[in-house]
Amino acid sequence: MELKGAHVVITGASRGIGEAMARRFVEAGARVSLVARSAAALEALATELGGTAFVADLSDAEQVDGLVARVEAQAGPVDVWVNNAGVENTSWFLHDPVERLREVVRVNLEAPAVLTRAVLPGMLQRGKGSVVFLSSLAGSASFPGLATYGATKAAVNNLVGALRQELKGSGVHLTLVAPGPTDTQMWDHLEAQQEYGPMLRRLRRLQMLPKKTPDLIARRTVAAVARDRRHVRTPRRLSITFWLNEAPRRISEALLAGVPMGSAARPGVD
Repeated sequence: MELKGAHVVITGASRGIGEAMARRFVEAGARVSLVARSAAALEALATELGGTAFVADLSDAEQVDGLVARVEAQAGPVDVWVNNAGVENTSWFLHDPVERLREVVRVNLEAPAVLTRAVLPGMLQRGKGSVVFLSSLAGSASFPGLATYGATKAAVNNLVGALRQELKGSGVHLTLVAPGPTDTQMWDHLEAQQEYGPMLRRLRRLQMLPKKTPDLIARRTVAAVARDRRHVRTPRRLSITFWLNEAPRRISEALLAGVPMGSAARPGVD
């Protein structure tokens, strides 16, 4: 993907990994449209980077449904769509209110799926594009206290695996980003939890969960998009976990190699 002059849309862009990605994509020559519900921070960043701000709450289905059309009407066709926005749940499954569970599923799984469904037709008509999905180490390994969050990220992994097969040969590429601990407000909140903190401290003592910076994730993601790479995984010392999780998807790809996939990836899909 040629990033110079490309139109990149990033959800969850007002802070953390999303903000770092916005800065790195602009450094690579892209112009950015930034999506988040924190209006003041979002608009300040968009002004600084010469981008466009779109205030939206991705837990609201109506706002999600109209977001891609709204962005394209105001800022033009999308070359790269980054599904970065996400929320975490950091308590035991039975302690979470039902509405919190629904919010996590809406933002982490439903919104990326619906937004991707909306942005793909234009990419397919143009014969090029890139969609980035933010997953997590929690999508490959189960951790107590992250039942719903981990389930949504595991679902994202499988969504991307199936879409890769459907979009093969279309010119549209997918990149799955699966960070471990990242130095963000979300991770600080995790470590502060009374129920969750002891487990994290043990894993940190064992050197299993080194914390990475948002900028490192952003740099690797921008490089992956530019090179049409399938994955960004951190920390690399846990690569065996990612590969074991990915193995069934690779096997299914191999078994279906050469099988006609119908019209799903052809230009003109609606």
